[in-house]
Amino acid sequence: MKLFIFLSLSIISLSSAAHSGRTNSEGCHNDRKNGGYHCHGSKTKSYTNKSTSVISTSSPSLLTNYNRKDWPHWVDADSDCQDTRAEILIRDSRAPVKFKRNKGCNVSWGEWLDPYTLQIFTKASDLDIDHIVPLAHAHETGAANWTREQKRAFANDFENLLAVEDNSNQAKGSKSPLEWMPENKAFHCEYLEKWLRVKIKYKLHLSERESKFVMTKVYDCRNK
Repeated sequence: MKLFIFLSLSIISLSSAAHSGRTNSEGCHNDRKNGGYHCHGSKTKSYTNKSTSVISTSSPSLLTNYNRKDWPHWVDADSDCQDTRAEILIRDSRAPVKFKRNKGCNVSWGEWLDPYTLQIFTKASDLDIDHIVPLAHAHETGAANWTREQKRAFANDFENLLAVEDNSNQAKGSKSPLEWMPENKAFHCEYLEKWLRVKIKYKLHLSERESKFVMTKVYDCRNK
C-alpha cells in the first residue's frame, strides 16, 4: 500500500498542466501567429466510473460489446480545422510541420522521433496516433458504461496520445504492459508512468498482476 500511495502521488505530480487562440479540449493549440504549439491549462473533464477503484483485485462489472465507433476520436474540438491527430503531430514534431495544400489543417510533413522504436520519420502518413491506454482496454477496465461524451474526452485526451510508427501501434493493439512493451527499452519507465497516470486519472481497473508489474518497475526507475 505504501508503494501504491507513493507512486500515485508521484505520478499525479508529474502531470503537467495542459496550457492554448482557440483551444482544443485539452486547452492546447497550434499558435499560427507566434509559432509553435502550446497549452493554457487543462479544460478536460475527468470522467470516472465510480463503481471502479484505482486498484482492485475484482473484475470490472459485466461488459457491453466494445465498438470503436462509440469512441469518437480525431475530433476538431476547437474548430480550427486541425483535428486531434493533426494537433498531436504538431506537438510531437521536432521541426515545423508542413500541411496538405497549405491550408493549415492536415499535416503531411515534419520530423518525428518515434519513442517506441527510436526511428525518425518525416512523412506523417508513416505514423499512427497511439492511445497509450488503448480504447478497447479502457472499455474492458471500467469505461464500458461511460457516456459517448466521456468516451470522446478519453479518446482525444492529449495525455494519452503519442505519434508513433504505425507498425508498432498495430502490434500493440489493445495489449496492456503485461503483454506488450515498446521496443525501445529506454522508454519503458516513461511509458509505464504515462500508462499509470492515465489509469489513475480515469480510475480504470488495474488487475493485481498489472499493478504489481507497472508500479514495481516505475518504483525501480525512480530509485536507480
